[in-house]
Amino acid sequence: MMQNPFDFKYTHAVVCRVPNSLKEATFRQRGLSKIEAIDIDKAKEDHNEYILTLRKIGLDVIELQSDDTLPDSTFIDCVSVICNGTALIAKPHLISRKKEAEIVKSVLRKEGLNIVEIKDPIATLDGSDVLFTGREFFVGLSKRTNIIGAKAVASAFPEYPVALIKLKKGVYHLKAYISVAGPDILAIGSSEIAKDILRQIKDISEYKKYHLITLADIAGVNCLYLNNTLIHCCKDELLNSAKLFASKIDYPRIEIKNKEFSKINRYLTCRSLLFTKCKIYSILSSRYYTNLAIIMKKQDFSQNEDCSQAEIQKCEKNFQSKTKDNEN
Repeated sequence: MMQNPFDFKYTHAVVCRVPNSLKEATFRQRGLSKIEAIDIDKAKEDHNEYILTLRKIGLDVIELQSDDTLPDSTFIDCVSVICNGTALIAKPHLISRKKEAEIVKSVLRKEGLNIVEIKDPIATLDGSDVLFTGREFFVGLSKRTNIIGAKAVASAFPEYPVALIKLKKGVYHLKAYISVAGPDILAIGSSEIAKDILRQIKDISEYKKYHLITLADIAGVNCLYLNNTLIHCCKDELLNSAKLFASKIDYPRIEIKNKEFSKINRYLTCRSLLFTKCKIYSILSSRYYTNLAIIMKKQDFSQNEDCSQAEIQKCEKNFQSKTKDNEN
């Protein structure tokens, strides 16, 4: 198992623009008629702010065009789990989302990531049920993610421990109740559901020194930590949560809007896939694999500050696999 924690430093993000059909996702996901309607124009405006924020932090953002035949496509983190240069392609329980997974797989492959697919036909895995703390993975078992899907996470990322969290019936995604707010810092809700999740984490986690920030507003729990910056919901929407983050966090924070998406229980982490594309990834994504062996011999990637040893090993494995394919 990997001893050094992941640093949550990223270079790239993949996002998808908001389709006009998002309202269809509203009713399908909630199955309710008495809900507050999403204002599509405001949702698009808020998502544009989200994308701009990622760019301000220094990410190269890949924007996918909206597609009205894919109303859920903005919530892109459901269809993949990415870590250390490997992208595990999820298996959505909704047939309508399988096309999204194929699109994202194609994009990530072009970016040079090592693609891992789940072969078992009865497996289900939703990326929003997968919480990576930087030291270990927690996978929430629900109607969207089953035990076979969870095992696929363990297989794709053997360098980290993977623990299972049993989510109660009717519970939303795992990351709606707990998220990473910083190095070894977890933001957790105060509901009975959140308390049950935290109890399980305390019982089964290999790392026992997480610091907790407990928030009363469930909509404020989900936050996005990357590149030494915390992105969380703004005080205009969730005043108490914003104040609590301000009092507990001593590194940069950015407040953004999420009101329209919270109406259907979709939060900040749902709207992007983050990954690091170091120099060796850039080389791997080139079409000219025949030159790669020469380049790798000339450069000592172990001295490259942009690449961790785990990333280098995965890239080399990926390259060897692609070289064999080319030879065949």
